[in-house]
Amino acid sequence: MKYNPSEIEKKWQKFWDENNSFEPSEDKSRPKKYVLSMFPYPSGRIHMGHVRNYAIGDALARYWRKKGHNVLHPIGWDAFGMPAENAAIKNKVHPKKWTYENIDYMRKELASLGLSFSKEREFATCDPLYTKYEQAFFIDMWEKGLVYRKKGYLNWCPHDQTVLANEQVIDGCCWRCDTPIVQKEMYQYYIKITDYADELLEDLKKLEGGWPSQVIAMQRNWIGKSTGLEFAFKLDEESKDKTGCESFEVFTTRPDTICGVSYAAVAPEHPLVKVLIEKGLLDDEVKAKIEAMQRMPVRERNMAEKEGVSLGINAIHPMTGKKVPIWVANFVLMEYGSGAVMAVPAHDTRDYDFAKKYGLPIQPVVFPKEGELPENEAYTEDGVLKGCGEFDGLFGQEARDAIIKWFEEKGLGKKVINFRLKDWGVSRQRYWGAPIPMIHCPTCGVVPESKANLPVTLPDDVEITGEGNPLDHHPTWKECTCPKCGGKATRETDTLDTFIQSSWYFLRYATPRRLWEEVAFTQEDNDYWMPVDQYIGGIEHAILHLLYARFFTKVLRDLGYVNVDEPFKRLLTQGMVLKDGAKMSKSKGNVVDPDALIEQYGADTARLFILFAAPPTQELEWNDSAVEGAHRFLRKLYDRAQKCEPCETLPEIDHKSLDKVEKEARKKVYEALKKGEEVYGERFTFNTLIAATMESLNALDKQKNPQVWQEGMWIILNLLEPIVPHIAWELSEQLFKCNNFDSVEVKEEVFEVDTIPMAVSINGKPRAQIEVAPGTSKEEIIEIAKSAVPKWLEGKTIVKEIVVPNKLVNLVVK
Repeated sequence: MKYNPSEIEKKWQKFWDENNSFEPSEDKSRPKKYVLSMFPYPSGRIHMGHVRNYAIGDALARYWRKKGHNVLHPIGWDAFGMPAENAAIKNKVHPKKWTYENIDYMRKELASLGLSFSKEREFATCDPLYTKYEQAFFIDMWEKGLVYRKKGYLNWCPHDQTVLANEQVIDGCCWRCDTPIVQKEMYQYYIKITDYADELLEDLKKLEGGWPSQVIAMQRNWIGKSTGLEFAFKLDEESKDKTGCESFEVFTTRPDTICGVSYAAVAPEHPLVKVLIEKGLLDDEVKAKIEAMQRMPVRERNMAEKEGVSLGINAIHPMTGKKVPIWVANFVLMEYGSGAVMAVPAHDTRDYDFAKKYGLPIQPVVFPKEGELPENEAYTEDGVLKGCGEFDGLFGQEARDAIIKWFEEKGLGKKVINFRLKDWGVSRQRYWGAPIPMIHCPTCGVVPESKANLPVTLPDDVEITGEGNPLDHHPTWKECTCPKCGGKATRETDTLDTFIQSSWYFLRYATPRRLWEEVAFTQEDNDYWMPVDQYIGGIEHAILHLLYARFFTKVLRDLGYVNVDEPFKRLLTQGMVLKDGAKMSKSKGNVVDPDALIEQYGADTARLFILFAAPPTQELEWNDSAVEGAHRFLRKLYDRAQKCEPCETLPEIDHKSLDKVEKEARKKVYEALKKGEEVYGERFTFNTLIAATMESLNALDKQKNPQVWQEGMWIILNLLEPIVPHIAWELSEQLFKCNNFDSVEVKEEVFEVDTIPMAVSINGKPRAQIEVAPGTSKEEIIEIAKSAVPKWLEGKTIVKEIVVPNKLVNLVVK
């Protein structure tokens, strides 16, 4: 019989589909495993990154089913977002049509891989029923005070009349029309993630051992807890008269350096800058430089050369009373802190570079205990204060504490805890998203929609042109009734950030579809299934998605929906799939089409290669010959299975009666079985397990005992079923008349040895190898060794005999 993957795979995919083979049970008395891969965006086709992600998750889900666990392994679609609108503009097709057609196509692609997803729990985040509950959560958060609305600065394209995400700004211009963007102040809805900053930080400790340490560190840095001094820089009288402003706030984690302040720097969007521009107090050249900085998105500012311009006004140093010039600097960001910093060039690298560029004073006040200050760079370590009056001689934290105390006693400032984390702006000025369920009433102000009227769905009759938000221009959709006073009102036209949808989808999966009309999810179901036992996805989601999902879970807990603190118990971040040393992309011309791969070799080959080529956390370099190698192994497995006599029950094997080759084959099989328990249960290094099964098959091939073949093939198929399920189910049916991949206990007898190989060396040089029985005495081992190397001992005197148990004998002669 010839291995025919297409025929085999269609057969078993049809069987699994017709028998609902992968639906979780509602029996909550069983041990559970919730295995979840991050859901895909329905872009139109799957790529090799999808194949890798879902092959890893599927292997784990199938393994735990085999172990008797109740497994939830769902799939869905992260379906809102800009790509659908871009496709609408390019292809003249409605985003909804484009999205659902893509979902239909990609669902078939994923099914062709034989992935054991629950069909019954699949949904798309653009489904109106999903939106309904999401909007209800938003209203709950508004009423609890976790959502607020205020003005904020956004990337604005004047040509397309739309807000752009940072990723859509290239070299300061709109990615679509190449128009220079501006920072426009607009109303935004914000969620108070900062209220949970301490808990989000503290609970990272709960994830240690289950999450990669790199991801935990990235989240810890993103939250960025810091303690320092907050104080007001007052303007001198002339500057105060000019601007009409009294002061501006700054925060520093290094109050010990405050006597070295030589200038203050504010963000280009700072209110002080706005006042100067509005009053016409800046000349055209200065104004143009500031506007150029404003156009540059945050990501590019962080990487750009330090640039700035003097505002021609001064602040007063709170301790020395000296004038401090105020500059605008591109490295100061409005969204971090107060949008203003005290600059200490002698003790901050960024401040130093800026001061050197513009010839500003550099005054050291912190000195190392031993040695000299470094030349041509800032000294940023702790040190002893000099030139700071009463604080001279204080060191490090002692100096910081003393200076904060001085500010507090004089009522000039206070000790505060700050976070790098800022509140989450969730407004998006685009059509294809979940409408924000708020209403603008001329009498009542901004009020939430009544929950009885949810979901607020998008109108279908819109034209997507790329110019502005179509919801703003719809003739009737905006018109509504205020739920509070019953008067005429208008709907909010902003839609929600798509990160909202991916922040709770894992909770929705836990509840059966038959209840979805009534509830978002039930607490009982989440008590059983949550947290997710194993979450799998790319490292690129290490901060935002994972942080938002953690935050949302805590909010829903506090709103009474769930009883869980952390959503993901364990996290695996898989590496990218590369070809020719670069990430696969159409622009590079190095994309491998999974559909073509499956058509040529079969899904099992694709799965085997993707899990064998590299450990899952490492980058994987595409290799055509390795794909061929994976396919050859499956052909060999299928061919060798024909040597195995079918049986309905596994044979009882008398291990002691086997010959050496048979024992070695059995040992290799059980070594692979041991490896399987370790790989599936803990390490996920599927490559090492696959290698072990290959060695097992080779060892079986060298012996002819039918019982060893039967046992060995049963174990190999058990080990490989999670990785290459189609061929495993087919061969199991052929050989064992079943597909019950029951676990097999490791038999320690196979690791007992009749003899132990030992190397024999003369003066450290290997000369022979001997076999000795376990328990052989040292004296006997030496005699056996001597008899194996007579010609190397002829005419020599043995001066030393060394025996390393179970390894070697070394005879020193002269």
